[in-house]
Amino acid sequence: MSPSSSSHPLVPYGWDADWETAFAPYADQGLVAGRVVRVDRGLCDVVTPGGTVRADTEFVVPRDPMKVVCTGDWAAVDPEGASPRYVRAYLPRRTAFVRSTSSKRSDGQILAANVDHAVVAVSLAVELDLGRAERFLALAWESGAQPVVVLSKADLVPDPATLAHLVQDVGTAAPGVPVLTVSALHGDGLDVLRALIGTGTAVLLGQSGAGKSTLANALVGADVMDVRAARDVDGKGRHTTTTRNLLPLTGGGVLIDTPGLRGVGLYDAESGVGQVFSEIEELAARCRFHDCSHESEPGCAVAAAVALGELPVRRLESYRKLVRENQWIVAKTDARLRAEIRKDWKRKGAEGRAAMQAKRGRWA
Repeated sequence: MSPSSSSHPLVPYGWDADWETAFAPYADQGLVAGRVVRVDRGLCDVVTPGGTVRADTEFVVPRDPMKVVCTGDWAAVDPEGASPRYVRAYLPRRTAFVRSTSSKRSDGQILAANVDHAVVAVSLAVELDLGRAERFLALAWESGAQPVVVLSKADLVPDPATLAHLVQDVGTAAPGVPVLTVSALHGDGLDVLRALIGTGTAVLLGQSGAGKSTLANALVGADVMDVRAARDVDGKGRHTTTTRNLLPLTGGGVLIDTPGLRGVGLYDAESGVGQVFSEIEELAARCRFHDCSHESEPGCAVAAAVALGELPVRRLESYRKLVRENQWIVAKTDARLRAEIRKDWKRKGAEGRAAMQAKRGRWA
């Protein structure tokens, strides 16, 4: 980091020499650098060297919803004295956390930008939903950030053996990902989490009721987020966080808190899915056929692993589900892929009918 960038007032928000270099053309135009800490209906709060300002995003309203100004962006803002002040541009993103907006559309929604760690909060107040955790992790890996799983509300599981068993279960569903147990209520595990996410930018993800707002308050060291109790029956809570907010952390770095996500659709996350299910991808590479569906083909290494008890059936079913979903999302904008999927469906349908007819012939 250059001397000028190391003393820059935005260093606590992630400013570095590379951002300074990328911003240089805008500095020559007299624009001010800042980081977007909140976006709300076309307006955004931007922290600048002179403080936090309210800016209009009217000049950055592309047709592509993936290119709208987002929490975490580094922006070029009109200088002080301009009224109103506008965001004139934002710097190219290093990473971006994206989900599908709806199962009926092919648009993506960007949730956070320029993130180093994606913290997936999973509540221990209810039964673990490993499939949902795998879904969050696929999006996290796809974003380019390093995922971290936090098992929140660990104080509700007082038995160490049970807690260790839960950590092991989640670890199986999250290969290569740190799995931490945290009690924001008592402060347990917070120091480990702070050390892990470092001084960069972390985004906090999870369902409503996962304890994200409580965790955010504990990490920030102040009651900055509204907290409401989750229902005892299912652990679900109301959307206490309704916008994405970038919050400075006490030990350095920043945290982007997000609303509880009940619907988390994949968006072109093939590599992310492959990362989450890396052991299945490795097995698939040893299958006899390169296009093996891991169902009934001879020489299928994946099916063999399931039969030997080396690969849980639940894990394979979750993998198939996410692969199909991701293919469908991509196919909405790729006519060739749509045709290939339809052809595959017809082939499988024909194979199923042939197998049924063969069985009926044996029974006759």
